[in-house]
Amino acid sequence: MTDQNKVIDQFLGDESTPIQWASEDEARLHFWFDDLHCPQPITPMWFDVGGWWYTCAYMYRRFGVPFGQDWVAKKVNEYVFSAVVPRDPKEAEQLGAYFNMVMPVYGENFLNWWQNRYLPEIRRNFEFLDTYPMDTASLPELMILLEDALDIQERHFRIHWILNLAQFQSALDFGAAFQEVMGERDDELIGRILVSDEDRNWDSVRELWKLKEKVKHSPTLRELFKLDTAEKILKELPNSSEGKEFLQALDVYKMEYGNKAIYTHEYIFPTWRENPAPIIEALRGYLDSDYDYNAAVKALRENRAKAIAEMWARVPTSQSGSAIKAVARLQKALDLALKMTPLTPDHHFYMDQGTYARVRLVFMAIGRKLVEQGVFSQPDDVFFLKYDELRIIAANPLAFEVKKVIKDRRKAREDAFGVRPRTWVGTISKWSLYDEPYKALWGWPDIYTKADEMAKQPVGTIKGLGASAGVVEGIARHVQSPDEFNQVQKGEILVCKMTNPAWVVVFTKIGGLVTDAGGALSHPAVVSREFGIPAVVGTGIATERIKTGQRVRVNGAAGIVEILG
Repeated sequence: MTDQNKVIDQFLGDESTPIQWASEDEARLHFWFDDLHCPQPITPMWFDVGGWWYTCAYMYRRFGVPFGQDWVAKKVNEYVFSAVVPRDPKEAEQLGAYFNMVMPVYGENFLNWWQNRYLPEIRRNFEFLDTYPMDTASLPELMILLEDALDIQERHFRIHWILNLAQFQSALDFGAAFQEVMGERDDELIGRILVSDEDRNWDSVRELWKLKEKVKHSPTLRELFKLDTAEKILKELPNSSEGKEFLQALDVYKMEYGNKAIYTHEYIFPTWRENPAPIIEALRGYLDSDYDYNAAVKALRENRAKAIAEMWARVPTSQSGSAIKAVARLQKALDLALKMTPLTPDHHFYMDQGTYARVRLVFMAIGRKLVEQGVFSQPDDVFFLKYDELRIIAANPLAFEVKKVIKDRRKAREDAFGVRPRTWVGTISKWSLYDEPYKALWGWPDIYTKADEMAKQPVGTIKGLGASAGVVEGIARHVQSPDEFNQVQKGEILVCKMTNPAWVVVFTKIGGLVTDAGGALSHPAVVSREFGIPAVVGTGIATERIKTGQRVRVNGAAGIVEILG
């Protein structure tokens, strides 16, 4: 056994977590709970054809990535666990030269490729799906549309990985240039520098703010928005000319920015495009806080400028030729990294949100058709079948007891909500814990190496990962979904399992953030830095320990949350 393959720990299942391993090779992999993408029990259909990992073999092959050859997933107690499959060490060493040869080219050129090739392709695919007459199509036509939609999904996630690796390279180059000039890294300062102020997330916030301004300057609309639920507001809007005009603007917004759901990596959750109630609730929040988009963006730009100035102030005064060249490399790396930062929210908008949302709509059209035929009881029954099962039942409704299968699987998923998943299963090796880099997004290796330390925290203190610097005190607000955004008051500390791009609107109100999941480069960490909000992520236990109404202090640099009372 090589030192790389040295076994550090192993868990192959027990009575509370029964696991069926497909092979000994699978059991030797390190599967970690993917609460970054899938914090909830997963549906059979999404796990069968939706998983982001299905295009990972392509990513590892295309780039010759030396730190792995595939990324696979396993369902344990209805939750998603994922693992990177290591390469043979000799093969990894040989491919490293190719990887290092091509990656700078991706980093230098991808922004141009994105704007001129990939993004136009994605938009054409969206136009095709958005304009397809699903309501009048026959079942066979919808089943063929599903094949097209799944092809589009696969293609978009292949582009996702090209973007992901190119951006990774630009950030890596900036970090290396920073370290070369300064003599050491400063991840906190780098995080304050690499924030985006022009991207699809900010576009969404800006357009929502414009809707809020419409309401603010209309006595009729202001009165309507005093109603206590989004449903009542939506019901009353058609009853006035201003309300009808507002609904037209709302329709435009939801078609462009409503292709997202509470949890992005899933098909079962309704999108804002289908049910705009979360948009209305977000608007109510904007009205309550009188959110100022321009002031928020100005503050972000000023904070970023201060961070960049702080970086340049640290540059040694040496005027040697090598030092001057290193500073020039730092400037070039900074310029490129800043240009690439919008790609993080943009790829979420187009791939993780927009693509999955549109594939959901195709599935739902099929579900409605099968309800009409008496095969399903409700349209979202479709997500409790697997891909081939759906094709079989579409052609032959009597092929198996479909309603019983769906009922049993719904119950299994509902029961799983009462299960707290383990952090990992399988086999932890030296390579999987320390050398494989991707799981750092989930807070590894700290999530394992500091588990005892976190379990022994003093009463009233929770340790996580410092994600966005600053210290803030406030009242905690435990939120499970965007349905509860209207409960969040200005300046409160948001406590949740995980965030995704659908949660961006609530960042305009909160004073701090604490999450169970995530690492320094996860969604809540990145967005917190963009909004200048102190944040601690990857606590594992915050939603269990912190209750709504408690006063907490969040130290985003130290990664500590104190429960004050």
